[in-house]
Amino acid sequence: MQAYEGASDEEAKARADFDLRWKVALGVALEERPFAKSTLQLFRARLVIHERMQTVFRKSLDFARHTGYLRSRRLKVVLDTTYVLGRGAVKDTYNLLADGIVMLVRELAAGACYEAVEWARERGLGRYFGSSLKGEASIDWDDLEAREKFLGGVVTDAEGLLEMTRTALERIPSGDPGRERLHDAAALLERLLLQDIERREDGTRIKQAVSPDRVLSVHDPEMRHGRKSAKRRFDGHKAAVAVDPESQLITAADVLAGNAADHERALELVEQSEANASAVVEETVGDCAYGSGDTRKTFADAGRRLTAKAATRRGGAQFPKEDFRIDLESMSCVCPAEQKTQKVVSISSGDRYGAPGAPLRAFRFDAVVCDACPLRSSCTRARLGKGRLVMIHPQEALLQEAKAFQQSEAFAPYRKLRQAAEHRLARLMQLGARQARYFGRAKTLFQLLMAATVANLTLVARRVGLMRDRNHPQTIISIHLYALFMVRHVFATLSPRSEPGFSATLLEHVMNFSSETVAFWHGNSKTIPKRRFR
Repeated sequence: MQAYEGASDEEAKARADFDLRWKVALGVALEERPFAKSTLQLFRARLVIHERMQTVFRKSLDFARHTGYLRSRRLKVVLDTTYVLGRGAVKDTYNLLADGIVMLVRELAAGACYEAVEWARERGLGRYFGSSLKGEASIDWDDLEAREKFLGGVVTDAEGLLEMTRTALERIPSGDPGRERLHDAAALLERLLLQDIERREDGTRIKQAVSPDRVLSVHDPEMRHGRKSAKRRFDGHKAAVAVDPESQLITAADVLAGNAADHERALELVEQSEANASAVVEETVGDCAYGSGDTRKTFADAGRRLTAKAATRRGGAQFPKEDFRIDLESMSCVCPAEQKTQKVVSISSGDRYGAPGAPLRAFRFDAVVCDACPLRSSCTRARLGKGRLVMIHPQEALLQEAKAFQQSEAFAPYRKLRQAAEHRLARLMQLGARQARYFGRAKTLFQLLMAATVANLTLVARRVGLMRDRNHPQTIISIHLYALFMVRHVFATLSPRSEPGFSATLLEHVMNFSSETVAFWHGNSKTIPKRRFR
């Protein structure tokens, strides 16, 4: 209900207390206050801790099978990704280091039973507890020497705290929970120094290049710089989904690092689809991001069929590889000028192409032939005396097969299939998935799965006639009754005995109301159409 309405925890509590539609869906009396704000927070935390987020999502696919909307046990799935903006604040190097220092100071002060601000001021670190270290600094930011001196002071303070931490860790017993928190805070600050600071003989400077896998925020260290295209940059994570193009149902979802390749964990997403939908995935469809040689090899080794467009490099000044005819059986290559070569040379390692340790080979055309060729200027930029090289990819056979298929008429329907994933991603964005509401990828995954659950439930409810317009009372009651039944199931599997005070009021209500929920669905089963909706 909360994900469907896009409500915060506080607003969800208020609606359950005062909104008649929510009270009808929850089955509570007008004067009842069914749960506290902390109930939602604790329930969400328990789902994440016990890794039961997928349980709620799978119930949406069970609902689709129960209504007869999802009948097939053999599926195609379409994969796609989009960006999710991170919850943490992204700051420049000065304020990022200041945040890291504050976090470590808090842990050191807690170990010494001091208030963090008081502990910091006694050690000359009070300036880090202002609104902005950089904003409150009284220096001329156009003066390079002043900037370097200021940065050097920050780095010196950070290194002094790290030295104090090493001493403190020696005194803390290994089983103390505070030891792990202190260690993590110190490790984060040390990482910030390594990624952003360059130490020279003439002083300390900020690195000009962006470090790989750079941490952007102290409050959400899992956020990363990412690019959805050459010009479109974002800070956060990537949402990956698998969609059944026939039913339009989301069958699996995952959250990747913002700088991860789109095809990362693609095979795991397909395997999740099979487990969630209780079906066999016969074919996986993706865009160029899933068409690399190593991704194709991963799917081929797993005995799975992957259909994805192989990237081409047409439009350059020289003839691309696609203009050469490569025959792997005879190990020959024919150029656009109809010159043939069978000479194969080793040029480097195949590490970057998914074949670590294997030599990277290429066809080499004879220099005499290339020097006399009238098409030389359109073929190679090498100096006279060197012939054209045409690389042989470690997965050349798989790529050739894919390129041949995408040139055939049989590939045309696959261009439309990708739209299914794009439409479902757009629906998730409508449900608020573009902006992460929580810190960390685990909780962001929870948000994505709840949005996917709502997207599936509303899709099925509309197709089978249980749902009308968004504001109609029947809409809210119908869709939320099944959602409530799912919550009851999850509550029942997560016993509250380990936490006696946890959500007792809501748990008691949900379990008492579950029989009425089941009766509702059984009573309305005759009105559910049995035909398949497309």
